[in-house]
Amino acid sequence: MPKLSQAPAPHQGMSLPTTRTESSIPRDDSGRWEYPSPQQFYNALVRKGWETPEEHIETMVEIHNFLNEEAWEEVKKWEQRHGQADEIHLAKFKGRPGEMSPKARLLLFAGWLFPSRFNTEPPFDRHDWVVRRPGTGEEVRYVIDYYSAPPEPDGSPVFSLDVRPALDSFESVTDRISVATEEVWSSFRKDQGSSGKERPA
Repeated sequence: MPKLSQAPAPHQGMSLPTTRTESSIPRDDSGRWEYPSPQQFYNALVRKGWETPEEHIETMVEIHNFLNEEAWEEVKKWEQRHGQADEIHLAKFKGRPGEMSPKARLLLFAGWLFPSRFNTEPPFDRHDWVVRRPGTGEEVRYVIDYYSAPPEPDGSPVFSLDVRPALDSFESVTDRISVATEEVWSSFRKDQGSSGKERPA
């Protein structure tokens, strides 16, 4: 996390809170990561040249924090396969919003071919997280693609996350294959169960 100023940005028209919220994500054995304050978040957007209405910043920070908490829960599900979910730390992370992952490119191509079955919109953000397993000292990189989904009937925004280990090791490759196979079989059994139900006469 870069050190971001808590001072108002040039030409800022309203005050923004400077309080930071502690996440549930362990940084090491002694503490957890803290999310940027609304003021720091706004300063980061200004630094990147992204124009954002100041009155929406607090809501954006709440969504940002919620999505990262959900991403951590998905990481823990993957790590549970190795009995590591309760021990892991988020060692470091990097935002890569301008870079699409190979999987995101593939899904976008699939959406172009089969728009009724696949998403036709690219992810709006990407993060790479490096997770440390303290028991072994091993570090595992995770790729997270953030997607917007159709809003709720009341207009509330909806998001989806695609969280998976990067294909950096044989273990990550086998994990990805195993999970994909499990999902296919689960979908097949569900379809078989639906088709096997008796229809009323």
